[in-house]
Parts: sequence; C-alpha cells; structure tokens
Amino acid sequence: MILVELRKLFRRPRTWATVAVLNALPVLVAVLLVLTDLAPRPGEGPPFLSAVLSNGALYPLAALAIVLPLFLPIAVAVVAGDAVAGEAQAGTLRYLLARPAGRTRLLVAKLVAVLAFVLLAVVVVAAVGYVVGISLFDAQPVAGTTSVSGTSLSSGEIAGRTAMAIGYVGVSMLGVAAFALFFSTLTDSPLGATMGALAVLVASSLLFTLDAASPIAPYLPTRYWLAFVDLFRDPILWRDLTRGLALQGVYVGVLLAAAWANFTTKDITS
Repeated sequence: MILVELRKLFRRPRTWATVAVLNALPVLVAVLLVLTDLAPRPGEGPPFLSAVLSNGALYPLAALAIVLPLFLPIAVAVVAGDAVAGEAQAGTLRYLLARPAGRTRLLVAKLVAVLAFVLLAVVVVAAVGYVVGISLFDAQPVAGTTSVSGTSLSSGEIAGRTAMAIGYVGVSMLGVAAFALFFSTLTDSPLGATMGALAVLVASSLLFTLDAASPIAPYLPTRYWLAFVDLFRDPILWRDLTRGLALQGVYVGVLLAAAWANFTTKDITS
C-alpha cells in the first residue's frame, strides 16, 4: 500500500507543478539580484542574500529562507490536507478501507507519502538553488563573510552545514504536515483541512509578533523555523536548533497520535 501511495504521489502532475512553483520565486529573486542593484549590503537583508553575491554555493540556503515563511508550508499543507480528506471527497475512502489492509496501515501509507513529498520539496528547492547560485553568481572559494558571524568556512564545512540545514527545514515542515494530516481526518474537505493547518500557522506567526503573547512564544509551531541560520555561525549556536527539533517532535507526535485515534474510530460514510 505504501508503494501504491508513493506511485500515486509521484505520478500526479500536481506534485511536480507544486514543486515547480516553489522554485519559481527563488529563481526569480536570483535573476533580479544579477540584473539589478537591489541586493542587500553585507550583513543586511534576509539571511545569505548578500553573501551569495560572492559565493553562489550559499544560494540553497537563501532559497530555503525565501520559500520557508509562506510558500513551502502552503505546499506541504495542500498535499497533507488532501491525504485522507481527498479520498473521502472523491468517495474512494470506503473502498480503500474495504481491503484487508485496515485503517492504521492506510494512514501509515498516507503519512509516508506526505513525508516523501516534504523531502522532495526541500531537496529540490536546495538543489535548484545550488544550480542557480553557481550559474549566476561567483562560485570561487570565499573568505571573510561566509559565516553569519563574519568568519570564513571551508567548502566542506559549507556542504555539511547545508545538509544539516536541509534536514532541519524538513523536520520543521513535518509539523505543518502533522497539522494538515490531523485536520484531514476530521473533515471530508481537502480545502478545509488545508485551511485549518494554514490558519494555525498564520495565528502562530501573528502571535509571535505580539508582546502580550511572549509567554507562549517558545511553544508556537513557527517559532524556530529560521533557526537553521545558526548553523552558519562560528561556532554553531545549538540552543534554538535543539529547541526547534524538540518542539516539532512534540507537535508531530501528539498530532499523529490524535489523527490515528480519530481515523481508527470515526464512521466512514464516503
């Protein structure tokens, strides 16, 4: 059943169209940086946007930072929100559950497909960012401003920290997927499940900007999304990174357990 769900995911034109749209904005930003004088000065603007002018190998991080606040969570929420609710809306959920596989196995298969999409989206954005970066910007070894702290990092250190950043962003998006998958077990509307997950993320982002909400700020799901920037400090600041991983772990564990409990006990009518 897992292989069936993976084939369904990778054969859908929507999957690849979503990935293409995700990459459109970073590519557009890179072209604008090359053709205009809009690039931020060193130390200013979004993370890595000024550094990529001298080292295109850093553009994967800039690309992830560009899509992370909005576009990547939307893409993940759409796919995860459709996982169960989409089958219910299409009237195929009852037929899937009529097989000996059972509800738990079906939910696991859907979860694996969602995880595969998260990994695909994050890796492709980083890979396209790397190709665009070394094609449009200087790819020579740089020194002085490679790290956020102002020190230089070797090519090996950049590669290793970039891999860790990709993994961290992927884990952060698992929290989004868990919210959307949970809502997908509550409704027969994929749009409703998607909007429910996005409403939680928008509320989290807004609360984070309010001083009155500071007591709950460390527990908001979007609080540590951009902490991967700390991987490019010298030395690495692990505090927010470990907190972010732990927070996402709690959200993913609780929400997946809730999704399983609801899905295995609800009446399936469609």
